[in-house]
Amino acid sequence: MGRARCIHTYEHIISLENLLLAWREFVSGKKMRKDVLEFERNLMTNILSLHTELMMKTYAHGEYQAFNISDPKPRNIHKASVRDRLVHHALYRILYPFFDRTFIADSYSCRINKGTHRAMERFQEFSSKVSKNNTRTVWVLKCDIRKFFANIDHTILKEVLKRYITDSDILNLFGNIIESFDSTSAMADMRKGLPLGNLTSQLLVNIYMNEFDQFVKHKLKVKYYIRYADDFVFLSDDRNYLEELLPAISDFLEMKLKLSLHPDKVFIKTLASGVDFLGWVQFPKHRVLRTATKRKMLRKLSVNPKPETIASYRGLLSHGNGWKLSKHISML
Repeated sequence: MGRARCIHTYEHIISLENLLLAWREFVSGKKMRKDVLEFERNLMTNILSLHTELMMKTYAHGEYQAFNISDPKPRNIHKASVRDRLVHHALYRILYPFFDRTFIADSYSCRINKGTHRAMERFQEFSSKVSKNNTRTVWVLKCDIRKFFANIDHTILKEVLKRYITDSDILNLFGNIIESFDSTSAMADMRKGLPLGNLTSQLLVNIYMNEFDQFVKHKLKVKYYIRYADDFVFLSDDRNYLEELLPAISDFLEMKLKLSLHPDKVFIKTLASGVDFLGWVQFPKHRVLRTATKRKMLRKLSVNPKPETIASYRGLLSHGNGWKLSKHISML
């Protein structure tokens, strides 16, 4: 399979014009944050200084500020400085369109015009095709990767980038960002992990997992496959077929990407029994909100029943069979 080659140049990415456009995109919705206001106070001086460092190849990515969130499970977020995030945006806005064209249609995480709702619509479309309009049993193989972001191997990721990018300066800048974070305390040649807070991490994990997507589609020739980040499903009317896929899937992830399936989150079950995927329990003709998601929603609303929060949750519930719950929260 021939790979597309990136034609963008380092000079284009670090140009003042691109840095200013990246700033405009980055600052949207963040103008009142303390670190953003501080950077903006001397905006042109800061951007010119950053541009000079990038041009002279003296730019070095700074450290991260770590904090925890619940989303709904606890997650450790690492936030880069404003100047580093501006570099992330400058890279992303030029290279995302190129890489997006190399991804398969049924990868839905962190992509324009994709997202969870499109993934769920595709799931229903696939289940209808597999069931031959509800005349056959639909089996679903659901997989999840153990500690996904923390286990992205730096060396493998940089090797994958080299297959698409020939400009050594772009590769070095990516390397600078990738090596700015390490989830392990291992030796230098065993560095792993990408920070959850970086915009570039969203693109890099898709580039990394695109290796797996291409294997699934072109080597295994799987027809009904959907991936959202580290959460992915295979649909078939043949349980044995799905069972036979598992060793090949597991081997590729471990041998090529040094990732492993989460032993407690891999299962094969019928769609009729309910398949938990992307926060909803999917059934042949409907879907219901996952119990944990429902509890989290009601807990948040009991503390903060703002009209905009209620409207947001009602929007979420409109994507499934949530009219009873939607009616209930409207009365809060």
